[in-house]
Amino acid sequence: MSRNALLNIAEAPCRGWLPGLGLVLSAILSGQAVEPFPTGETAAPRVRVVIVEDSQATAAFQPRPDRVPAMVSRGITNLTGKASVADAWASLISTQDLVGIKVFSAPGPTCGTRPAVVAAVVEGLVAAGITPQRIIVWDKNFEDLRRAGFTELAQRCGIGVAASAAAGYDNETFYETPLLGNLIWGDSEFGKKGEGIGRKSYVSELVSHGMTKIITVSPLLNHNQAGVSGNLYGLAFGCVDNTLRFETDAERLATAVPEIYALPVLSDRVVLNIVDALICQYEGSQRGLLHYSTTLNQLRFSSDPVALDILSLQELDRQRRAAGMPSTKTNLDLYHNASLLQLGTSDLGKIQVEFLRQ
Repeated sequence: MSRNALLNIAEAPCRGWLPGLGLVLSAILSGQAVEPFPTGETAAPRVRVVIVEDSQATAAFQPRPDRVPAMVSRGITNLTGKASVADAWASLISTQDLVGIKVFSAPGPTCGTRPAVVAAVVEGLVAAGITPQRIIVWDKNFEDLRRAGFTELAQRCGIGVAASAAAGYDNETFYETPLLGNLIWGDSEFGKKGEGIGRKSYVSELVSHGMTKIITVSPLLNHNQAGVSGNLYGLAFGCVDNTLRFETDAERLATAVPEIYALPVLSDRVVLNIVDALICQYEGSQRGLLHYSTTLNQLRFSSDPVALDILSLQELDRQRRAAGMPSTKTNLDLYHNASLLQLGTSDLGKIQVEFLRQ
């Protein structure tokens, strides 16, 4: 078969044909290693991921506000199958909901979640009848939110902005494990003594009582232990205290992240996951390092946080190889554990990727 014929098939996901095969053929054409394509039942796609790409979405590593809103609109309407933006958002969220938009702000406005993407999400929610006063942009630390530009965005859009660590912790809602933590100032049990102190990670009051629906908007950014600072890690560790006991050990992280995410107060409230893949940073973790970054000009949408994270891991490894860097062996136990808890799928053969280019 000719190269042009292969390219035509590789573009097939754009037309909704042969989902998954286009990714495999694209990898073959670029000389990348390809894992065996699943056969049998595992080959049947069950989870949809919509990827919207606009080659003009950024300029000099900065999002273009005139391009991003159309990408968000196209992604949400295609994912939900609704004809209008308002109907698409209304199918996920009611006008009575308190909506928390979880961002990842520590790396700053260029390499973390970009305010332009969140602004487009807010615009869509308002179009669906959600009043700005019922929308909150949040992360763990307020100073990170301020430096990343989200306080300015909140003032401009009339929405709330809040830090989960500053809201206090809910004594009735927590994750418990026998592993004792080295408590620090700000943790709910800091300074306390007694049996079992340090075994619980409490959920922020902001999450347990301040919102009824959650939208995560995560950057495509590596994490040295979790693999990606994605939907699972970002939400789980963004809303609980006493996390230092897990941070430096990949095995502990692989257990704690999915089990925290599985708390009903979190997993039951997530209605949409968006990966801000305008820029992909494949090294540096929470530090913004543009020399370890590449422009993808993509936004990725799904109801499945695990599927998005798995695709992000694949993309990060692809970009490392393209930059001539060695591949990183990621501990996939975190994502397999998440699948076992029925948070989503970690099986690439069960993910239907739909590319929409504009």
